[in-house]
Amino acid sequence: MNDRSADKTRDIVREHYAKVSTAGIGCAPSCCGGPMPAGQSKGIGYSDGDLAAAPEGADLGLGCGNPNAIAALQAGETVLDLGSGGGFDCFLAARAVGPTGRVIGVDMTPEMISRARDNARKVEAKNVEFRLGEIEHLPVADQSVDAIMSNCVINLSPEKGAVFGEAHRVLKAGGRLAISDVVAVAPIPPELQTRAAALAGCISGAAPLEDLKRMLEKVGFVEIRVTIAPRSAEIVDSWLAGASKYIASATIEARRADPDAQKASSACCEPSCCT
Repeated sequence: MNDRSADKTRDIVREHYAKVSTAGIGCAPSCCGGPMPAGQSKGIGYSDGDLAAAPEGADLGLGCGNPNAIAALQAGETVLDLGSGGGFDCFLAARAVGPTGRVIGVDMTPEMISRARDNARKVEAKNVEFRLGEIEHLPVADQSVDAIMSNCVINLSPEKGAVFGEAHRVLKAGGRLAISDVVAVAPIPPELQTRAAALAGCISGAAPLEDLKRMLEKVGFVEIRVTIAPRSAEIVDSWLAGASKYIASATIEARRADPDAQKASSACCEPSCCT
């Protein structure tokens, strides 16, 4: 995809999610907008405690899973959320890493950043910040992050390889990805590929599972696992009837290699290391 086409795609997505932010509409019954049904977030893996912990207005119903559930966050860690929206996953992550930890949300839509910052002020979240930026060009320092989360956002990017390259850059050695997203499980019909609503609705931009694995491997990730969600068909068909024929909700996990740890594990010459 050339730069002009990529920018056009980002403009479509940015315009759609600006409307979502200001109107407060959610991602179901289709990702193209509409009121979010009761129980939508619980249906994709969030608990009543999760919903109660975040400020009102943070959960916009834009996800397809719960990346916090696979992130294994620890106190004191620095966490980055790609496409942070209203900040819902960031606030849950902030609870997990505690006051000694830090959470950074990046979103390319100014309206979403404003909404997330307002939500942070509501609950006086001191360990969360939101930055305006594109996930293909992250406003984050090299090797400064322990874990990266994202919830149904990378499929929207026209340059997914660049997203994974940036993720690898900002992760510390041994740092990890914990992503909920959609993947293509069959060729997506041309009529869906060219529909702006299908693009903004997390359908036409989904990449094939094997392509995602290759992109992750190419930039240096290891321990790559892509797992289709048990309720995938129910989730994606709630956006567009029959969508489960082409796409699936999945978790994507990977790790940045840690050369020092690898050297340490191979350098031991004591008898106990060889038995």
